[in-house]
Amino acid sequence: MTDPLRFAVIGSPVAHSKSPAMHCAAFRALGLPHTYEKLETSAAELPARVEALRCGELAGLNVTVPHKQKVLTLVDELDASARATGAANTLVRLSNGRIRAHNTDTPAIADELARLAGECRSRFAGGTGLVIGTGGAARAAIVALASHLGVKRVLIRGRSLAETSNAVAYVRQIDRLLAAAGGRGVAVALGADGLHAPEKEQKEESRIVAIVQATSCGMRGGPPGEVVAEAVRWERVPANAVALDVVYAPPNTPFLEAARARGLACDHGLGMLARQGALAFELWLGLRPPLGVMRAAIDESTS
Repeated sequence: MTDPLRFAVIGSPVAHSKSPAMHCAAFRALGLPHTYEKLETSAAELPARVEALRCGELAGLNVTVPHKQKVLTLVDELDASARATGAANTLVRLSNGRIRAHNTDTPAIADELARLAGECRSRFAGGTGLVIGTGGAARAAIVALASHLGVKRVLIRGRSLAETSNAVAYVRQIDRLLAAAGGRGVAVALGADGLHAPEKEQKEESRIVAIVQATSCGMRGGPPGEVVAEAVRWERVPANAVALDVVYAPPNTPFLEAARARGLACDHGLGMLARQGALAFELWLGLRPPLGVMRAAIDESTS
């Protein structure tokens, strides 16, 4: 008889999280007695949550905004995926009680983009990727494009990059991340938005193979989605490019509407959510997860 284990997602806010639905469905499908819950967690409470994992009160944690970077200072080991992105979304308790941080967002994003491209990963090689945002999800997308899919140039757009000092600091950070992830040789261009980007950068949009919207813009209760939709000069983007919005609630956003209007293969973030969750499930339990069951559970909880 398997002893019941307790898993959770921590962040603020977490009320909207679909992770409990998909993990509990996976536990049921495999006949496991485990539980998974949402734990609203402030910055002040974060060390205590990690300590609960270390002492065995919790068996595994997912980490969401705004703690994906801060949590790295509280763990014992960094998996290469967390080191490469400078952020973690999954914490694993090892047999000796030490905690290792992983980032399963990166392979999940790469797999979702490949799905949108008809599983033809060669379509990305040598092309240009565009990432909107500068946070943890954006870094995961940058590494996914550069190291997993083989793009040669990444355009990064975010409001904070309008300040020269912020842009310089950020590009240095990204250069370090790409070097750690084996993405040497990838060119990076920064900008505040597509409408005010230099003409040279705007021309790059004609070589875009993938766009990832990696902010909370358009999320229910979040900033307006029109902001990120307007960050792209859609008329310049090739019609065979693919687009992924990490937002999944609501499932339709201004960004996705603009991508569809351009004729791009695109999707919201539920597929990415299911894939990163399945990877976390396997890290925690060493079992092959029922990805289809997990995806169906979050689709049902969203409808």
